Amino acid sequence: MVILTLLEPQQKKTLHQWSFTGESLIRIGRATDNHIAIADDLVSRHHLELRRVDANGLNKTWQVVSTGINGTFLNGVLVTQTQLPDNCLLQLAKGGPLLQFQLEQQVPIPNNPVSSRTLCNHEGNKPNNLFCVHCGQPINVQQTIRHYQVLRTLGQGGMGTTYLAWDGIGKISGHPQLLVLKQMNADMAKIAKAQELFEREASTLKSLSHPGIPQYYDFFVENGKKYLAMELVHGEDLEKVIYTRGPVTPSQAISWMIQTCDVLDYIHQQEPPLIHRDIKPANLMVRSSENRVVVLDFGAVKEISSVPGTRIGAEGYCAPEQERGQPLTQSDLYAIGSTLIFLLTGESPFKYYRQRGRSFRFEIANIPTITPQLREVIDRLTEPLPRDRYQTAQEVIAALSNCK
Repeated sequence: MVILTLLEPQQKKTLHQWSFTGESLIRIGRATDNHIAIADDLVSRHHLELRRVDANGLNKTWQVVSTGINGTFLNGVLVTQTQLPDNCLLQLAKGGPLLQFQLEQQVPIPNNPVSSRTLCNHEGNKPNNLFCVHCGQPINVQQTIRHYQVLRTLGQGGMGTTYLAWDGIGKISGHPQLLVLKQMNADMAKIAKAQELFEREASTLKSLSHPGIPQYYDFFVENGKKYLAMELVHGEDLEKVIYTRGPVTPSQAISWMIQTCDVLDYIHQQEPPLIHRDIKPANLMVRSSENRVVVLDFGAVKEISSVPGTRIGAEGYCAPEQERGQPLTQSDLYAIGSTLIFLLTGESPFKYYRQRGRSFRFEIANIPTITPQLREVIDRLTEPLPRDRYQTAQEVIAALSNCK
């Protein structure tokens, strides 16, 4: 278990505390899509990441990777990427928020009869089994929300909590099935913009039908809390794939991005056109069964508009016009170029962001895994001006296909 405590800088009093069990990646920054969102002007939108790097899964070895513009300090020393000792202090920018990092050995916690109940007492089930091998019933249910039985917590971020749930009566598809149930956090429910994004994801998924987009099942309010039920995609997101296995070959990276562009082409051709606004490796899931990309997180999707909107997007993947709150369909294509850099290097594309003349560009000429032909495609994808990029996802598919 990892425990992170936000401290008052002077007297080191506890202001807030978070605990993480089972996560291999913890994101911290100002944006609400982080695991820990800290509203401070010194903190970048995506300031740092904590990564578990041990191979045995015992939560004993963690690294900090700093991507914040104002830097990250470990026990007072500026760091970019280094191992984290237990009980250390992380400061997000000089004079910024202070976090204490602690490791705690996991101890099995007995089931709470109030929030969790055992449905099956058959012996012979392995500890990680969700269902009994004898009767097929769920072994443990954390809670029941309407007819959905929550079996496990998959993740918790700034916007909400994601559960693995079981529709035992088959209300959705006519047969019992596993699904994803997203619950909006109570704190976010008080923020009008957060409510808008959560509801937008539900309405957008309901209107779309594509094999590269999770299927919408249900949206409802229960006891004052909002829930979205959708398809469970079995696989890993590209961020986890790269962090656990390293960079991939150009042919694999190209194949995944062609699949992603196929989804983008579909949403860009809606009437009116839709812009995803948050294409990045963490939002691209690879189905284990067929090695195909599924695009996740449609909460930031919006229609094209001449009216500037809220700035949404991850550092290194966000196009300049999107930074100004004026995204276009070409903004999603910009993120394809950044994602290719990550897939081929295993490092944040922001590392290669340099000023060139009056604008900023990705300097990737010396990266051996990027061929000259592929570099030309990435350069055009990430042109500062939208008019200089590929104009459609279909054009990107054709260009990438020629790089194989």
